Amino acid sequence: MTYSRGVNDPRHAARVEVLLEALPYIQRFAGKTVVVKLGGNAMIDRELEQAFALDIVLLRTVGLRPVVVHGGGPQIDRMLEELAIPSSFVRGLRVTDARTMRVVEMVLAGEINGEIVARIQSVGGRAVGLSGKDGGLLRARRKTGIGGEDLGQVGCVEAVDAGVIAALHERGFIPVIAPVAAGTAGESLNVNADTVAGEIAAALGAERLLLLTDVEGILDRDGKLLPTLNEAEARDLIASGVVGGGMIPKLECCLDAVAGGVGKVHVIDGRVPHSVLLELFTDAGIGTEVAADATAARSASDARA
Repeated sequence: MTYSRGVNDPRHAARVEVLLEALPYIQRFAGKTVVVKLGGNAMIDRELEQAFALDIVLLRTVGLRPVVVHGGGPQIDRMLEELAIPSSFVRGLRVTDARTMRVVEMVLAGEINGEIVARIQSVGGRAVGLSGKDGGLLRARRKTGIGGEDLGQVGCVEAVDAGVIAALHERGFIPVIAPVAAGTAGESLNVNADTVAGEIAAALGAERLLLLTDVEGILDRDGKLLPTLNEAEARDLIASGVVGGGMIPKLECCLDAVAGGVGKVHVIDGRVPHSVLLELFTDAGIGTEVAADATAARSASDARA
């Protein structure tokens, strides 16, 4: 009996190469916490939602401890418009009065959170949805604008109870967290999802924080992707105006996270299917990797260690 069919098929070698390239990263990250902030098109495109859920379940299956934090700005905008509730923003932050807060909490902690949990479970994962109010996970205080503007029920995180997430991980669950926190008087506060992801990653001592966006990553002045940034380079991009608009708070979130002890932070394009796996388990990655110092240079030789 012979087994000659497909012996020299080059597709076999290509598949093996992919698995072997991923192996050192799987070994390195086994048992480590990875926080992933989900936002942008990856939340409204069904195929991307499915790909994201598969990525998260695969991370858990090969031994990582993933945590998902999600946003939901476009969905909140749509619901507010349907209810004829006007929206206003101060330097990118949504002014959140009591009526708006009720909608924010309903959309984030209810609709979106449940959809993500269901999607993860549909592909074999065990997910638990919660907001920052559940179990005292997040404690926050009211935030004012840079110029002292009253933002209403907008919050900034003061403390994270990492034990809530650790307990879920120990039971094999994937936490899916909506960025709503409890204020000092027990009121609900609307907190920026990037900020929540960064604070949770720091509290957990996460190995990696991934921020899914609708751009390739951080770009230089010529519009080319910067595969790696250290703190000094990142601050120079902000000061020189190369990085502007909504990317400034995202990059500042990266810097706060690495200063808080997160191994590295990755800004990646959530419009690319399986972007989480491509960034974590390949030599080149697909986005921008931010670390505290120049030792973060991305290369195949140091396996982005």
